[in-house]
Amino acid sequence: MTKTMIGVIGGSGLYEIDGLEGARWQEVESPWGAPSDAILTGRLGGVEMAFLPRHGRGHVHSPTTVPYRANIDALKRLGVTDVISVSACGSFQEHMAPGDFVLVDQFIDRTIAREKSFFGTGCVAHVPLAHPTCPRLTDACETAARATGITVHRGGTYLAMEGPQFSSLAESRLYREVWGCDVIGMTNMPEAKLAREAELCYASVAMITDYDSWHPDHGEVDINDIIRTLTGNAEKARGLVANLPALLGADRAPCPHGCDRALEFAVMTAPEKRDPALVAKLDAVAGRVLGG
Repeated sequence: MTKTMIGVIGGSGLYEIDGLEGARWQEVESPWGAPSDAILTGRLGGVEMAFLPRHGRGHVHSPTTVPYRANIDALKRLGVTDVISVSACGSFQEHMAPGDFVLVDQFIDRTIAREKSFFGTGCVAHVPLAHPTCPRLTDACETAARATGITVHRGGTYLAMEGPQFSSLAESRLYREVWGCDVIGMTNMPEAKLAREAELCYASVAMITDYDSWHPDHGEVDINDIIRTLTGNAEKARGLVANLPALLGADRAPCPHGCDRALEFAVMTAPEKRDPALVAKLDAVAGRVLGG
């Protein structure tokens, strides 16, 4: 058994959790650069918590410039075991309406300008990603959401686009009608891939703000409508997060789905061929299998 530490990556408002004991902002240094912001840590219901503003307080990072590797590395260094990603998204499905939450279980990655792995020349690794979110952690999020009264949809495919612009009508129709996606957002990739490489359980809570641009009755995405819906969604998300400590508990058994052992057979580079500089940077992410 290990100690649970819940890491929440999200936007403004999500770290304003009533009852967070010993709350303090911590600067965490990472060999992958500076994280998006300091990380708010504390205890809630006897469980350690960490809250990281994905875009930084004041929204200083675009979806492309979010330092995803530094964020995941910093959470791992703090001792986070379970990551809850909370993000805004558009919906491709009529029944997935603005204000609803979707617990994503699949991704299509259409981002093109981001570093997507901790590994590379000098230390190559291939982690499994057929099921990129953790069912155990998603179960907890579903229970927490329903207890809060949120309309939640279990399962969905998230189209990760580069942004920062929203979709054209042709793109929206392609993703919905041809590819069969359910929601669209800009930030869950490469976040989910990096969490798997760092052997962290990862769940994606997608908060619907709009119908993208495909819906004949809603037209193009309106940022004012998004902000209004996002404000209400943030309050719901705080309720969801507040319910998680009681569901996950302070003591944590190994993940039954193997998320925390994803690197067990993933590293391909022979020990004598590994780049010492890269291995040193991987101390938090992969120290368990690299001997760090």
